Amino acid sequence: MTKLPLTIATTDYDHFRDIRTGAVAAEGIDINWFLLGHHECFARMTANREFDMSEMSFAKFSAQVTRKDSDLIGLPVICSRLFRFSSFYVNKNSGIKRIEDLYGKTVGSPEWAHSAAVWMRGWMQNDVGMDMTKIKWVQAGANAPGREEKVELNLPNGIEIARIKDRSLSQMLASGELDCAIIARPPTCFLENHPDIVRLFPNFLELEEEQYAETGVWPIMHIIAMKKSVHDAHPWVARNMFNAFEESKRRSLERLLDPAVSRYPLAWLSSYGRKMQDVFGKDPFPFGVEPNRKTWEMMGLYTFQQGIAHHQFEPEEIFPASVTTKVVI
Repeated sequence: MTKLPLTIATTDYDHFRDIRTGAVAAEGIDINWFLLGHHECFARMTANREFDMSEMSFAKFSAQVTRKDSDLIGLPVICSRLFRFSSFYVNKNSGIKRIEDLYGKTVGSPEWAHSAAVWMRGWMQNDVGMDMTKIKWVQAGANAPGREEKVELNLPNGIEIARIKDRSLSQMLASGELDCAIIARPPTCFLENHPDIVRLFPNFLELEEEQYAETGVWPIMHIIAMKKSVHDAHPWVARNMFNAFEESKRRSLERLLDPAVSRYPLAWLSSYGRKMQDVFGKDPFPFGVEPNRKTWEMMGLYTFQQGIAHHQFEPEEIFPASVTTKVVI
Protein backbone atom coordinates (compact mmCIF):
# COMPACT_ATOMS: atom_id res chain seq x y z
CA MET A 1 0.00 0.00 0.00
CA THR A 2 1.29 3.47 -0.83
CA LYS A 3 2.04 5.48 2.29
CA LEU A 4 0.41 8.85 2.86
CA PRO A 5 2.97 11.66 2.49
CA LEU A 6 2.69 14.28 5.25
CA THR A 7 4.84 17.21 6.32
CA ILE A 8 5.65 18.23 9.88
CA ALA A 9 7.74 21.02 11.39
CA THR A 10 9.21 21.03 14.91
CA THR A 11 12.35 22.04 16.67
CA ASP A 12 14.86 19.35 17.66
CA TYR A 13 13.56 17.30 20.60
CA ASP A 14 15.13 14.09 21.82
CA HIS A 15 11.67 12.67 22.56
CA PHE A 16 10.85 13.09 18.84
CA ARG A 17 14.21 11.80 17.60
CA ASP A 18 13.31 8.23 16.76
CA ILE A 19 10.14 9.05 14.84
CA ARG A 20 11.96 11.84 12.98
CA THR A 21 14.86 9.58 11.96
CA GLY A 22 12.59 6.69 11.00
CA ALA A 23 13.70 4.39 13.81
CA VAL A 24 10.02 4.48 14.83
CA ALA A 25 7.45 4.41 12.03
CA ALA A 26 4.00 5.97 12.01
CA GLU A 27 1.99 3.20 10.38
CA GLY A 28 0.94 4.08 6.83
CA ILE A 29 2.61 7.51 6.81
CA ASP A 30 5.67 8.83 4.98
CA ILE A 31 6.83 11.84 7.01
CA ASN A 32 8.79 14.74 5.56
CA TRP A 33 10.19 16.40 8.69
CA PHE A 34 11.36 20.03 8.82
CA LEU A 35 13.67 20.93 11.72
CA LEU A 36 13.06 24.61 12.43
CA GLY A 37 13.22 26.93 15.39
CA HIS A 38 9.95 26.84 17.27
CA HIS A 39 9.13 30.49 16.56
CA GLU A 40 9.48 29.80 12.84
CA CYS A 41 7.17 26.80 13.18
CA PHE A 42 4.57 28.95 14.96
CA ALA A 43 4.78 31.83 12.48
CA ARG A 44 4.64 29.77 9.30
CA MET A 45 1.86 27.45 10.48
CA THR A 46 -0.19 30.29 11.95
CA ALA A 47 0.12 32.64 8.99
CA ASN A 48 0.17 30.28 6.01
CA ARG A 49 -0.64 26.70 7.16
CA GLU A 50 2.55 25.58 5.38
CA PHE A 51 2.69 22.11 6.96
CA ASP A 52 0.26 19.27 7.56
CA MET A 53 1.39 19.21 11.19
CA SER A 54 3.48 21.61 13.22
CA GLU A 55 4.72 22.39 16.67
CA MET A 56 2.62 25.26 17.97
CA SER A 57 2.40 27.41 21.06
CA PHE A 58 -0.47 26.07 23.16
CA ALA A 59 -1.79 29.62 23.66
CA LYS A 60 -1.74 30.41 19.93
CA PHE A 61 -3.29 27.04 19.15
CA SER A 62 -6.06 27.83 21.66
CA ALA A 63 -6.94 30.98 19.73
CA GLN A 64 -7.10 29.16 16.41
CA VAL A 65 -8.79 25.91 17.40
CA THR A 66 -11.69 27.76 19.06
CA ARG A 67 -12.53 29.84 15.99
CA LYS A 68 -15.87 29.11 14.35
CA ASP A 69 -15.25 26.38 11.73
CA SER A 70 -11.60 26.06 12.78
CA ASP A 71 -9.31 24.38 10.27
CA LEU A 72 -7.03 22.92 12.97
CA ILE A 73 -7.16 20.04 15.40
CA GLY A 74 -4.59 18.99 17.96
CA LEU A 75 -2.66 15.92 18.92
CA PRO A 76 -2.18 15.54 22.70
CA VAL A 77 1.55 15.23 22.04
CA ILE A 78 3.65 17.60 24.13
CA CYS A 79 6.68 19.18 22.55
CA SER A 80 7.64 21.35 25.50
CA ARG A 81 6.36 21.78 29.04
CA LEU A 82 7.92 23.91 31.75
CA PHE A 83 6.99 25.53 35.03
CA ARG A 84 7.30 29.30 34.76
CA PHE A 85 7.90 30.97 38.12
CA SER A 86 11.42 31.52 36.81
CA SER A 87 10.02 33.72 34.04
CA PHE A 88 9.43 36.93 36.04
CA TYR A 89 12.34 39.35 35.57
CA VAL A 90 12.25 42.71 37.36
CA ASN A 91 14.28 45.89 37.54
CA LYS A 92 15.10 46.03 41.24
CA ASN A 93 14.86 49.83 41.22
CA SER A 94 11.10 49.39 40.77
CA GLY A 95 10.77 48.13 44.34
CA ILE A 96 9.02 44.89 43.38
CA LYS A 97 9.46 42.31 46.14
CA ARG A 98 6.27 40.25 45.79
CA ILE A 99 3.79 39.59 43.04
CA GLU A 100 1.23 42.11 44.36
CA ASP A 101 3.82 44.86 43.90
CA LEU A 102 3.12 44.66 40.15
CA TYR A 103 -0.02 46.76 40.69
CA GLY A 104 0.45 50.07 38.91
CA LYS A 105 3.66 48.85 37.28
CA THR A 106 4.55 48.34 33.62
CA VAL A 107 4.83 44.65 32.72
CA GLY A 108 5.84 43.27 29.32
CA SER A 109 5.74 40.01 27.44
CA PRO A 110 6.73 39.08 23.87
CA GLU A 111 3.08 38.52 22.93
CA TRP A 112 -0.15 38.45 24.92
CA ALA A 113 -0.72 34.93 23.55
CA HIS A 114 2.70 33.83 24.88
CA SER A 115 2.16 30.54 26.69
CA ALA A 116 4.61 31.24 29.51
CA ALA A 117 2.93 34.58 30.23
CA VAL A 118 -0.58 33.09 29.89
CA TRP A 119 0.20 30.51 32.56
CA MET A 120 1.60 33.07 35.00
CA ARG A 121 -1.11 35.68 34.42
CA GLY A 122 -3.64 32.90 35.02
CA TRP A 123 -1.93 32.07 38.31
CA MET A 124 -1.90 35.76 39.28
CA GLN A 125 -5.61 36.13 38.54
CA ASN A 126 -6.98 32.84 39.85
CA ASP A 127 -4.64 31.83 42.65
CA VAL A 128 -3.40 35.16 43.95
CA GLY A 129 -6.66 36.99 43.16
CA MET A 130 -5.08 39.94 41.35
CA ASP A 131 -6.95 42.38 39.12
CA MET A 132 -5.17 42.34 35.75
CA THR A 133 -6.64 45.74 34.81
CA LYS A 134 -4.47 47.41 37.45
CA ILE A 135 -1.26 46.59 35.56
CA LYS A 136 0.12 48.49 32.56
CA TRP A 137 0.76 45.88 29.88
CA VAL A 138 3.38 46.10 27.11
CA GLN A 139 4.09 43.83 24.14
CA ALA A 140 7.49 43.85 22.40
CA GLY A 141 10.16 41.49 21.11
CA ALA A 142 12.10 39.72 23.81
CA ASN A 143 15.66 40.57 22.82
CA ALA A 144 15.11 42.31 19.49
CA PRO A 145 12.48 44.87 18.43
CA GLY A 146 9.72 44.22 15.93
CA ARG A 147 7.88 41.14 17.20
CA GLU A 148 4.15 41.18 16.54
CA GLU A 149 1.12 39.36 17.92
CA LYS A 150 0.36 36.33 15.73
CA VAL A 151 -3.30 35.71 16.58
CA GLU A 152 -6.38 37.88 17.01
CA LEU A 153 -7.36 38.87 20.54
CA ASN A 154 -10.59 39.82 22.27
CA LEU A 155 -9.12 41.50 25.33
CA PRO A 156 -11.15 41.63 28.54
CA ASN A 157 -12.68 44.96 29.49
CA GLY A 158 -10.10 47.20 31.13
CA ILE A 159 -7.06 45.47 29.63
CA GLU A 160 -4.95 47.62 27.33
CA ILE A 161 -1.65 46.66 25.73
CA ALA A 162 0.94 49.14 24.46
CA ARG A 163 2.66 47.72 21.36
CA ILE A 164 6.32 48.77 21.23
CA LYS A 165 7.99 48.17 17.87
CA ASP A 166 11.32 50.01 18.18
CA ARG A 167 12.68 48.59 21.45
CA SER A 168 12.96 45.13 23.02
CA LEU A 169 11.78 43.99 26.43
CA SER A 170 15.40 43.52 27.42
CA GLN A 171 16.30 47.10 26.48
CA MET A 172 13.30 48.56 28.29
CA LEU A 173 13.84 46.43 31.38
CA ALA A 174 17.48 47.52 31.61
CA SER A 175 16.62 51.21 31.10
CA GLY A 176 13.84 51.17 33.69
CA GLU A 177 11.07 51.85 31.16
CA LEU A 178 9.73 48.42 32.04
CA ASP A 179 9.36 47.26 35.63
CA CYS A 180 8.91 43.55 34.90
CA ALA A 181 9.00 41.13 31.97
CA ILE A 182 7.21 37.78 31.94
CA ILE A 183 9.20 35.92 29.35
CA ALA A 184 10.16 32.33 28.54
CA ARG A 185 13.64 33.13 27.27
CA PRO A 186 15.82 35.02 29.79
CA PRO A 187 16.35 38.58 28.57
CA THR A 188 19.80 39.47 27.32
CA CYS A 189 20.26 42.02 30.08
CA PHE A 190 19.81 39.27 32.69
CA LEU A 191 22.16 36.87 30.90
CA GLU A 192 24.76 39.63 30.71
CA ASN A 193 24.47 40.18 34.48
CA HIS A 194 23.00 43.68 34.39
CA PRO A 195 23.25 44.81 38.02
CA ASP A 196 19.62 45.98 38.20
CA ILE A 197 17.91 42.92 36.66
CA VAL A 198 16.93 40.03 38.92
CA ARG A 199 14.37 37.27 39.08
CA LEU A 200 11.29 38.13 41.13
CA PHE A 201 11.28 34.54 42.43
CA PRO A 202 14.88 33.36 42.95
CA ASN A 203 13.39 30.36 44.78
CA PHE A 204 11.35 29.44 41.70
CA LEU A 205 12.13 25.71 41.93
CA GLU A 206 10.58 25.39 45.39
CA LEU A 207 7.53 27.39 44.29
CA GLU A 208 7.05 25.23 41.22
CA GLU A 209 7.32 22.02 43.23
CA GLU A 210 4.76 23.36 45.70
CA GLN A 211 2.37 24.38 42.92
CA TYR A 212 2.53 20.95 41.29
CA ALA A 213 1.98 19.21 44.62
CA GLU A 214 -1.09 21.38 45.24
CA THR A 215 -2.66 21.34 41.77
CA GLY A 216 -1.32 18.38 39.80
CA VAL A 217 -0.95 20.78 36.85
CA TRP A 218 2.25 20.40 34.77
CA PRO A 219 2.16 23.43 32.43
CA ILE A 220 2.22 22.68 28.70
CA MET A 221 3.85 25.19 26.37
CA HIS A 222 3.86 23.62 22.87
CA ILE A 223 1.80 20.85 21.28
CA ILE A 224 1.34 19.39 17.80
CA ALA A 225 -1.31 21.05 15.62
CA MET A 226 -2.67 19.27 12.54
CA LYS A 227 -4.72 20.53 9.62
CA LYS A 228 -8.30 19.43 10.08
CA SER A 229 -8.48 18.64 6.37
CA VAL A 230 -5.89 15.89 6.92
CA HIS A 231 -7.93 14.41 9.75
CA ASP A 232 -11.20 14.64 7.82
CA ALA A 233 -9.71 12.87 4.80
CA HIS A 234 -7.71 10.31 6.79
CA PRO A 235 -9.16 9.88 10.31
CA TRP A 236 -6.63 7.12 11.11
CA VAL A 237 -3.67 9.51 10.89
CA ALA A 238 -4.11 11.09 14.34
CA ARG A 239 -3.94 7.81 16.26
CA ASN A 240 -1.10 6.38 14.18
CA MET A 241 0.94 9.54 14.69
CA PHE A 242 0.13 9.57 18.40
CA ASN A 243 1.24 5.94 18.76
CA ALA A 244 4.53 6.69 17.03
CA PHE A 245 5.16 9.77 19.17
CA GLU A 246 4.51 7.69 22.29
CA GLU A 247 7.03 5.03 21.25
CA SER A 248 9.59 7.66 20.32
CA LYS A 249 9.24 9.26 23.74
CA ARG A 250 9.48 5.88 25.49
CA ARG A 251 12.83 5.28 23.80
CA SER A 252 14.01 8.77 24.73
CA LEU A 253 13.20 8.16 28.40
CA GLU A 254 14.92 4.80 28.24
CA ARG A 255 18.09 6.55 27.05
CA LEU A 256 17.83 9.29 29.63
CA LEU A 257 17.26 6.90 32.54
CA ASP A 258 20.03 4.48 31.52
CA PRO A 259 22.60 4.49 34.38
CA ALA A 260 25.12 2.36 32.49
CA VAL A 261 26.40 4.90 29.97
CA SER A 262 26.51 8.68 29.49
CA ARG A 263 23.84 9.11 26.84
CA TYR A 264 23.88 12.88 27.39
CA PRO A 265 26.89 15.02 28.40
CA LEU A 266 25.69 15.93 31.90
CA ALA A 267 26.55 14.41 35.28
CA TRP A 268 23.86 12.63 37.35
CA LEU A 269 21.20 13.08 34.68
CA SER A 270 19.85 9.54 34.99
CA SER A 271 19.71 9.89 38.79
CA TYR A 272 17.80 13.15 38.44
CA GLY A 273 15.45 11.48 35.96
CA ARG A 274 14.64 8.76 38.46
CA LYS A 275 13.88 11.44 41.07
CA MET A 276 11.47 12.97 38.59
CA GLN A 277 9.71 9.61 38.36
CA ASP A 278 9.14 9.83 42.11
CA VAL A 279 7.36 13.15 41.54
CA PHE A 280 5.51 12.58 38.26
CA GLY A 281 5.20 8.81 38.08
CA LYS A 282 6.76 6.16 35.86
CA ASP A 283 6.29 8.37 32.80
CA PRO A 284 7.53 11.81 33.91
CA PHE A 285 6.47 13.46 30.62
CA PRO A 286 3.06 12.00 29.76
CA PHE A 287 1.26 12.50 26.48
CA GLY A 288 -2.47 11.98 26.00
CA VAL A 289 -5.72 13.49 27.22
CA GLU A 290 -6.44 11.88 30.58
CA PRO A 291 -2.93 12.07 32.11
CA ASN A 292 -2.97 15.81 31.40
CA ARG A 293 -6.66 16.63 31.79
CA LYS A 294 -6.19 19.18 34.58
CA THR A 295 -3.55 20.97 32.52
CA TRP A 296 -5.61 21.04 29.31
CA GLU A 297 -8.62 22.34 31.23
CA MET A 298 -6.65 25.01 33.04
CA MET A 299 -5.27 26.41 29.77
CA GLY A 300 -8.83 26.38 28.44
CA LEU A 301 -9.86 28.58 31.37
CA TYR A 302 -6.84 30.90 31.25
CA THR A 303 -6.91 31.55 27.51
CA PHE A 304 -10.64 32.32 27.62
CA GLN A 305 -10.27 34.63 30.62
CA GLN A 306 -7.45 36.48 28.88
CA GLY A 307 -9.26 37.02 25.59
CA ILE A 308 -7.20 34.55 23.56
CA ALA A 309 -9.53 31.56 23.12
CA HIS A 310 -12.94 32.41 21.65
CA HIS A 311 -14.62 30.23 24.26
CA GLN A 312 -13.54 28.00 27.11
CA PHE A 313 -12.66 24.68 25.53
CA GLU A 314 -12.60 21.14 26.87
CA PRO A 315 -9.99 18.57 25.75
CA GLU A 316 -12.63 16.59 23.84
CA GLU A 317 -13.17 19.61 21.59
CA ILE A 318 -9.57 20.18 20.56
CA PHE A 319 -8.37 16.57 20.16
CA PRO A 320 -9.85 13.84 17.92
CA ALA A 321 -11.69 11.03 19.67
CA SER A 322 -9.46 8.45 17.98
CA VAL A 323 -6.49 9.30 20.21
CA THR A 324 -8.44 8.24 23.32
CA THR A 325 -9.94 5.03 21.91
CA LYS A 326 -8.99 2.19 24.26
CA VAL A 327 -7.30 -0.87 22.88
CA VAL A 328 -7.31 -3.64 25.48
CA ILE A 329 -5.89 -7.10 24.84
